[in-house]
Amino acid sequence: MQPFQIAQQSTAEYAVRQNRVLRNTYALLALSMVPTVLGALLGIQMQFSFFAGSPVMAFLLFLGVAWGFMWGIERTKNSGMGVVLLLAFTFFMGLMLSRILQVALGFSNGGSIIAMAAGGTGAIFFVLAGIASTTKRDFSGLGKFLFAGVILILVAALANAFFQVPAVSLAISALAVAIFSAYILYDINRIVQGGEDNYVTATLSVYLSIYNIFVSLVHLLLAFTGQRD
Repeated sequence: MQPFQIAQQSTAEYAVRQNRVLRNTYALLALSMVPTVLGALLGIQMQFSFFAGSPVMAFLLFLGVAWGFMWGIERTKNSGMGVVLLLAFTFFMGLMLSRILQVALGFSNGGSIIAMAAGGTGAIFFVLAGIASTTKRDFSGLGKFLFAGVILILVAALANAFFQVPAVSLAISALAVAIFSAYILYDINRIVQGGEDNYVTATLSVYLSIYNIFVSLVHLLLAFTGQRD
């Protein structure tokens, strides 16, 4: 076999492998929405509240549980247990989501706000995923900037858990929409460019972006369009 033919075969195999990772990521991402919805519905029925009387303790405990799940998922990402832990994590995130959904449903147009946030999140995902998977541009340079943005969001959210300033909360939500939208572009592009070859890790990253965009959009819509009965 000629060197040129070997190079062509290697390129073809590489493309097939990355397409498989992307396909599996999308499939697992769709599956992860099922436990998320079930967790949210259960949380609404139970009127689930996570240390509602202590926002700071709730925030820190949530981070601890979430990071514990993510550590476990990363350690088992090459086995079936990684998928199991990922789905368990999305159920937990659904329970956490139920709190803001309960607040939204207390508004007369709460159902519409939730639907608008879901539609907006879906539109952001499909547009940016489409761009990331078709462009020849490499967005890997965004990584450090986006990570710094996430750290800023976490620090600001922790500080605001103490002070409870509505304007700061809205600013955090707006920044979260921007940062996590860019993360979708970054993460999908990494798969296409060969920077990520594990679909469990890729699914976790994209899921967290979608989740945070949705929650942030609900928060912003409640603040600007929410109507009390």
